[in-house]
Formats: sequence, C-alpha cells, structure tokens
Amino acid sequence: MYDRILISTDGSDLAKKGVDHGLALAKALGVDVIIVTVTERFPVFSSGAGYDLAWSDAALSEYAQGQKQAADGILLGAKQAADALGVTAATLHVPDAEVGEAIIAAAREGGCGLIVMASHGRRGLGRLMLGSKASEVLTHSDIPVLVVR
Repeated sequence: MYDRILISTDGSDLAKKGVDHGLALAKALGVDVIIVTVTERFPVFSSGAGYDLAWSDAALSEYAQGQKQAADGILLGAKQAADALGVTAATLHVPDAEVGEAIIAAAREGGCGLIVMASHGRRGLGRLMLGSKASEVLTHSDIPVLVVR
C-alpha cells in the first residue's frame, strides 16, 4: 500500500501518539519510515516603524544550537522507538523552515506515500489563535495524510 511513511514529530506527548501509531502501521506493512522534526526560524518582530530589533550573530548562533540539540533529542527518542519495534527509520531535522511546507517537502523528497502526524483537534478560535500544522499539511499536500488524535 505504502512504500515509505513519513512521521512528523515535535517531541510533545501528543506527537508521541502519532509516532507510535505511524511506527505500528509501518511494522504491520513492513515498510521503512522517515521521522522528521522541523524547527522554525528565529522569531523577528517588527515595530512597523522601521525600528526592527537586530540580533547579534552570537544570539542567532545560540538559538540555532539550542534548536539543533532539541531536534537531536526528539529524533533520538523516536529512532529508539522504531528500533525497538524493528522498523527501519531514517531521521531528518529541517531547521529554519515553515513546518507544514517542510513536512510536505520532506515527504516528497523521501518518496513517501503517506504522512503521519498528530493533531490536538482544536476548533474555532483556539485553532485560529494557535494555528494548526496538521490542517496546513492536509490542505496543501497531494500525499495522503493520516492525522492521529
């Protein structure tokens, strides 16, 4: 049915449900997975009056290093879960990217036939205020998406 599955995670408890579900599906189908985590760009705020904050190279480097360390820890845990199930898993950290776009691009580049990710299932104002990466992926992906709640 699927040759390879992309599993997206941000390391949260909810995302772990998605990882576990994706790994169980991969094991049942006998396919490999790519486990991806995406870290967003350093947030830059503008006053709108031409007075943007300028961050030092040291601050930006520290942010990037912290994001990489967090991503490495997230991916290590997911890889260990895959290994425990006997599922062959590659890991991928996509830094400085828009989450939804990066997930879709990683699935395409990895030749994945399915994207598995978790969602809080927020509706209304909660979704509007907090956004929904799952909704973004569902809306823009031409690859099937399995959303785990």
